[in-house]
Amino acid sequence: MPDFILTETHGPVRLITLNRPEVMNAWHRPMRQQLMAALAAANTEDGIGAVVLTGAGDRAFGAGQDLGEAHGFDAARARAWIDEWAELYGALRGLDKPSVAALNGVAAGSAFQFALLCDLRVGHAGVRMGQPEIDAGIPSTTGPWVMLDRIGLARTVELTLTGRLMEGEECHRLGLINRLVPAQEVLPAALALAGELAAKPPVAMRLNKRRFRELTETGFREALDAGARAQAEAYGTGEPARMMAAFLARRGAT
Repeated sequence: MPDFILTETHGPVRLITLNRPEVMNAWHRPMRQQLMAALAAANTEDGIGAVVLTGAGDRAFGAGQDLGEAHGFDAARARAWIDEWAELYGALRGLDKPSVAALNGVAAGSAFQFALLCDLRVGHAGVRMGQPEIDAGIPSTTGPWVMLDRIGLARTVELTLTGRLMEGEECHRLGLINRLVPAQEVLPAALALAGELAAKPPVAMRLNKRRFRELTETGFREALDAGARAQAEAYGTGEPARMMAAFLARRGAT
């Protein structure tokens, strides 16, 4: 199987790279499985104190779900799909070690959510982030849950219903990007920040991380339950398949 995930070690920091640049690092099931394995390995490996996640190339951190995989789902497969996201998001949330997203480009849909579930984010002004799932006929449930506490209800509604992507400077003003640096400095700055976090007392770090999980677990589980219901209903109507087929046809014509 190809390496959809690449890993490197930089001192106490494990760098994990989403590696499908030909599709803007959009993920499918094999990629998600490799990513979960990489997160689990980093979490248990002695000497690793923090994790940095980034995307291959300079176009995207991640474009979210690979529509080529999802357009053929039916209602039953859509429910199982949510279970897969529960595993992936749970693997990130379950890290005892701090995580930093190095945002090198677009972070859209589930990749946007994944980036927000990292503890901290470093990006540049050209980064674009948001929740364009509605344009593919996909209802958003975990996305609004992730966004609500961070940017409030009004902006969460606007981004979810319009599918608008925010520019990097807007994300920084809203606190979604913690450190805004020139594009060429994103990865070095993220690795440096992760190194600072890795040097913190590990027991206190682990207990702080656990407490944040406890504070947000109920909302996380409610979002997943809502997602299973919503995706089954949406896919049962055939709307996502129609919207994704039209998108894929347009992409194939360009």
